[in-house]
Amino acid sequence: MTDYYDSHDGAPADDAGRPHTEHGMTRRQLLRHAGWFGGAVVLTVASGEVISHIADSRDTNAGTAAEAAAAGSGALRFVQVSDSHIGFQGPANMDVAGSFTEAINQVNSLGFRPDFVMHSGDLTHLSTTGQFDQVKQMMAGMKTDRVFTVPGEHDSIGDAGRAYRRTFGMGTLGDGWYSFDTHGVHFIALVNTLRLEKLGHLGNDQIDFVRKDVAGLSSDTPIVVFSHIPLFAMYPQWGWSTDDALKVIALLRRFSSVTCLNGHVHQLFTKTEGNITFHSATTTAYPLPKPGRALAPTPQVVPARQLKGALGIRSVGYRQGDRELAIRDQRLA
Repeated sequence: MTDYYDSHDGAPADDAGRPHTEHGMTRRQLLRHAGWFGGAVVLTVASGEVISHIADSRDTNAGTAAEAAAAGSGALRFVQVSDSHIGFQGPANMDVAGSFTEAINQVNSLGFRPDFVMHSGDLTHLSTTGQFDQVKQMMAGMKTDRVFTVPGEHDSIGDAGRAYRRTFGMGTLGDGWYSFDTHGVHFIALVNTLRLEKLGHLGNDQIDFVRKDVAGLSSDTPIVVFSHIPLFAMYPQWGWSTDDALKVIALLRRFSSVTCLNGHVHQLFTKTEGNITFHSATTTAYPLPKPGRALAPTPQVVPARQLKGALGIRSVGYRQGDRELAIRDQRLA
């Protein structure tokens, strides 16, 4: 895995040998992912290669293609929300329940009924029974067929995730991992927040689960992996990586299309390594600083009028046969 700074990006380097960055990304990356919110990232899989394209208001053809892929017959459409931190109290967001409600309303106003919604962790801030009950009740208001979750480190404070599993772990294995199939896509939900010191950690039992889980799958099966902490080295200095993720990544390299979706970092970032693309999601609670822009990843206070611009949801469309994945990140309305 490479570090957060991409040495092959071609941008000029600073005195420390790192490319100059804007908003925590190199200038070329910033252009490639311009518009952070509201731009559709169309991921097309061809000959085992994932090709991304940013669609903005000037590129109606790409936007139309993404929507057509999502709206076609037999399409899979799902939503990722992350890091609601129900129970948080602080100036970075005085009403996280209110902003999560807005995110839920946005899910319900997408113009389609998602096949499922995935919450990629830190559902709660202090993992109390009351907070788990509150977020479960709130998510019951989402207009979707199913709701899936993975735990964040804030969902296992003081009890190794037992309260989380009592509320959300029915039918899962081990510490809460599982997999499922729908619309020709194989989904794997991993837990990398329970046995961590600085970095995320999966553990041998979970890695063995992945090995057995994918053993019988054809190499052209699209794979989507959910985790809370990134499975790539986004910024290890802040724990934004998983120390044994390479063992799982090695098991997935034979597949022509692998997409890993995570939360934890409270901001959008995309990285492609061969056939595997990693997408970090934003939050519905409060922003965190860009890597290296602060001493620690602590909640950031921004002007109230700017807060919603740092919060949002993600919708994903996929049509079996065309093998086209359309990802749209949207800020809160």
